[in-house]
Amino acid sequence: MADHRQPWAERTVEVPPGDGSGWPPLAPSRGPEFHRGVAQVGRRGPTPLETTQEYGGQPAPWHAEQSVDEPRPPARQRFRQLRRGGEWTWIGGLFAFICWGIWTVSVRGGNFTTPAVAFVVVLCVAAGVFTLSRLLGRVVIERGLGRQRRSAWVAHLATGVFLAAAGVAYLGQTEWVVDAWNWLRGLN
Repeated sequence: MADHRQPWAERTVEVPPGDGSGWPPLAPSRGPEFHRGVAQVGRRGPTPLETTQEYGGQPAPWHAEQSVDEPRPPARQRFRQLRRGGEWTWIGGLFAFICWGIWTVSVRGGNFTTPAVAFVVVLCVAAGVFTLSRLLGRVVIERGLGRQRRSAWVAHLATGVFLAAAGVAYLGQTEWVVDAWNWLRGLN
């Protein structure tokens, strides 16, 4: 075995004996169905048991990935999964809409397009929050932990919290609401 304190250029590597062709022998996992230069399309990867044996009892990092052969659930089921937990988004959206309406009425005058565009921007950012939450959940839960998600309630909750915060921000820009809040705080 090479001494690890030596510079890399002076180390030697032991090569197992081959068949004289200069190529290492075929791995035992390559069976009679293996042909050099021919891709094995549709072949499933190793099972978690095989990868656990290869890594000395530790699961391999890729065992939780979805195989090419595994079918995706139908679109109806995926849509149903996205709708689970949607009440959080609806509650936050309704609160933001009511607060936006109060802010819009309190502006008095001016055109209606600027507040409408502002609310559409808030809704677009909320859609981005939902998408980012789903993507983060896919990376952490499905790929990192190897678990299957059955609903989208965490992403809906994050979106609802964002929309509620946007509603509070709208109320913070409304003069009479701020005056009423300060009056209530002064009663203590």
